[in-house]
This record gives sequence, C-alpha cells and structure tokens, in this order.
Amino acid sequence: MFSIRTTTPCVSRALSSTRPFSTSIRREADFTHAVVGGGVVGLAIARKLQDRDGASTVLIEKHGSVGTETSSRNSEVIHAGLYYGTDSLKARLCLKGKRMLYELCQQHSIPHRNTGKWLVAQDSTQMDALQKVHDFASSVGVPTKFLSPEEAKKREPDVRALAGVLESPTTGIVDSHSLMQYLEGDFENKGGICAFNSPVTHISPIDSGRGGWSITTTSSSPSGAEETTITAETLINSAGLYAVPISNMILPPSRQRKPFYAKGSYFSYSASQPRTNTLIYPAPVPGHAGLGTHLTLDMAGRIRFGPDVQWTDSPTDYTPNTANLAPAIDDIQRYLPGVQRDAVQPDYVGIRPKLGRLAATSGKDFQDFYIVKEEGLVGFVNLLAIESPGLTSCLAIAEEVEGLLYA
Repeated sequence: MFSIRTTTPCVSRALSSTRPFSTSIRREADFTHAVVGGGVVGLAIARKLQDRDGASTVLIEKHGSVGTETSSRNSEVIHAGLYYGTDSLKARLCLKGKRMLYELCQQHSIPHRNTGKWLVAQDSTQMDALQKVHDFASSVGVPTKFLSPEEAKKREPDVRALAGVLESPTTGIVDSHSLMQYLEGDFENKGGICAFNSPVTHISPIDSGRGGWSITTTSSSPSGAEETTITAETLINSAGLYAVPISNMILPPSRQRKPFYAKGSYFSYSASQPRTNTLIYPAPVPGHAGLGTHLTLDMAGRIRFGPDVQWTDSPTDYTPNTANLAPAIDDIQRYLPGVQRDAVQPDYVGIRPKLGRLAATSGKDFQDFYIVKEEGLVGFVNLLAIESPGLTSCLAIAEEVEGLLYA
C-alpha cells in the first residue's frame, strides 16, 4: 500500500498499479517530482521543489515517519565549515547552509542555539594542527580566533587547554526533530504529499528519463505484499543509508557502487559536574576518521560525548559499541579532567553513509558529498554519502538539486 498523507488530517489514499494518481501534469506523469528518502535533506529538497510553479511533489519514505535514521541520530550541530576542502561541495554547501539554517530557525522559532565551539590543544603539536584549521577557515571566510590558556580557563574553568584554544563563534546546535517537523509541515502546506511505509523496490527510466520515471513500492498488509507504481517527471535519490542500493537499481553495472557504513556510538553524561556552555572538540588528528570524542550539548544543556567510529556492514546496527567506552573516557579526560567516569554511559548510535573507508575530515582520503545529475539519465539527481555536515547543509543542498534540475 502506498500510504499518502495530505494536509487534511486523517486523509490517506491507497494507490495501486492499476489505478494511478489522477493528474493533468505535463507528460501525463503522476507527479512533477519524486524524492526518495524522508530525512532532513530529502525533506528540504521536496519542500524546495514544491515551491516551483505548477509543482506536484511526492516524498517517498520507507518508514512510517520522517527522519528516523541518520537525521535523528547525530550530534545536532550546526557546523561552521572548518574541516572541508576549499573547493569541495561540503565546504560550499556548509557555509551557505549554515546561514540559511540560522535564518530559518530565527524566522520560525525552531529551537536552536549559537553555542560556539572550542578546539582545544594540550601541546605544541596540537597547536600546529589548530593553526592549520585557522588558516583554512580564514581562506574560506569562517571566523575563528585563538584564546590563551588563561582566557580559556576563565571562561570555561572545567575545560583543560594547556596549550590554547581555537574558538569557532558561528558553530551552534539545533533541535533536528523540530526542524524536520517544520520542513514536513511546510512541504505539506504547500501541497506536497508524503508517502510513508513505502519502500522502493523498483525504478525504471521511461525513454532514458525523457518520458519520466516509473517508481514501484512494495509494502506489507494483512493480505500480503502490495505493489504500487507511480510516475514522475524527475527523480531525486536522497535515501541516505539506502541511497547506494537505490542508485544501483538505476545505473548500469559499470557505474554501480558498494555501500559502506560508519557506525558512531554516543555517550550520555548523568552527573551535574563538570559543566560547559560551549561545544568542546579535541584538536584534529591527521588521518583519523572522525573528529575525536567531542563534547556536544542538547537544547536542554545536557552533555553528550561522541561519536566514535566503527565500520559495520549493516545500516541497522544500532547497538552501542561498549568496547570503546573506556578509551573514549580516556580521550575525554584529556580536555575535561573532572569528568566522572561512572556517569558516562552508552546512549544511542548513528550510522553515516560512506562510499569507502575514508577519513571523515581532511587529507588525501577526504570524501566529499556526491550530488550529481547522472549522465545519460534525464531528470535524475543522485545524492550519495550525505553525512555530516548534511544537517547544516540541508537547505543549501535543496537549492543545489533544484539548480541541477533546472539550470
């Protein structure tokens, strides 16, 4: 069953392959746009495309609600754009998306906070690493400034920074669930349709996409599996952890890929002390996957740590990695010496889509976003490896996709 929810409460319509959605759209397709994947990026894209004159956009999501995977299992950080290659999509879309996201949150009262972030160094080697981050940030217009150990101690007494601090004043946090709730509601208010409980099982281009796209979903019901097929003029693959399998349904064997998954365990902190009002990150270590075991805050001011990095073969491996707890606390104590070890406990797990076992931040193994209008297939935009800073970049990614479709 292709379960469609409209802006009218409790209204749904079951579509079948023999009874397509009635529409007068050009080319006689059911929809102008089909977006596969209801995470924060898919929501932002669908909302943006629905803004176009005459648009009829369907957001197809395998789960019963939006944002149940990567979008709701992350640090909820609004990234400043400190770590990504100068000419990369991540850098460009993070910087643009950060501005757009702060503006959207302010305009629509979406809970967020401009906390700032500290990168802390304990020795001269780590200070050299912070200098490289500062130099890059300056080159792309991201404000950063150095704090002396004395100034850092005065502002955040519980934080250890023996050599110094690099401060990023434009880093912040956002309530990702409230953000997605707003994007979903705005999309539906504009006339967009959310199709939940609709896993995609087959996609076919019609005349290499010139005639649109045929999309089949298969869902379970008391009477057995039910198939629904719709057509759309354009197709956007924003399926997150399942984007590579969706892409492989469409591309020829020579262009198909293998999915990789980086599992990150997060740790909660139950003690009232030590405290901080700022996000705290250790100095980056070249060649390491990730940004170290860092300290972030939720909107209530509660501390959490993580994520670590563990490769997994499963996109549903949500069991916290307790084996990393002791070394993670060792890392935390280097910058937060008063942390109470028994108050740090495994909490939740997030999984990041990857295109290989590459470093997450910088260096020769840097992995950029893959946002491409695929050659030879009209009206198909493919989004792969949309990990951090995907949340920060979501509104800018939506504009990027629209530009690829209609430039």
